[in-house]
Amino acid sequence: MNRTLRWVGGLLAAVTVASLGFPAPAQAATVSVPLRTLVADLPVATENRTGYSRDLFPHWIDTDGDGCNTRYEVLIAEATTRPSVGSGCQLSGGRWYSYYDAAYWTNPSDLDIDHMVALAEAWDSGARNWTTSRRQSFANDLGDVRSLVAVTDNVNQSKGDQDPASWMPTQERCRYVTEWAAVKTRWRLTVDTAEKNALTSHAASCSNILVTVTHAF
Repeated sequence: MNRTLRWVGGLLAAVTVASLGFPAPAQAATVSVPLRTLVADLPVATENRTGYSRDLFPHWIDTDGDGCNTRYEVLIAEATTRPSVGSGCQLSGGRWYSYYDAAYWTNPSDLDIDHMVALAEAWDSGARNWTTSRRQSFANDLGDVRSLVAVTDNVNQSKGDQDPASWMPTQERCRYVTEWAAVKTRWRLTVDTAEKNALTSHAASCSNILVTVTHAF
């Protein structure tokens, strides 16, 4: 299913749980606030890269054991034309849209799966204090469609581990700011001063939409 269907499915599940009176999952607090409030509420702290290694964020993993790791799960979910899934999770016949640059692709190798908040940025912003298990969950987060996104490979490489103070996509910047703030909120990560200022500035020119985020832990 695509990103929209995954989002709607998650929302319906949350509504069903609430309407039936079942208790919410432990530590699954949800916040729903306007975009500018979401950005304003992000805690500011100095970043610290000491000790960082990508190996401390195990990925990509096959969480459900279906033969498709996280990279391929995202490609399948985000395809605008659903691909055929062959042996070893080989994908064929699909089509994808990269919202960072408004480009369409039919070859999965032309796409990277971007961690909206890069692994190094997450480390700088609080993940250095997590367990390896929690960092693995962050690196393979399929629980929120904003955490991982299929985008043109060289655009993702130009982004690297930069935050919105130094890099923004050429397209759909309001969506990007919203998704960045949502992921930082979901994982209770901090922002530095320059990052907070950039997010605040961009959000001021965006529609102040209601944003709903469920904390990952």
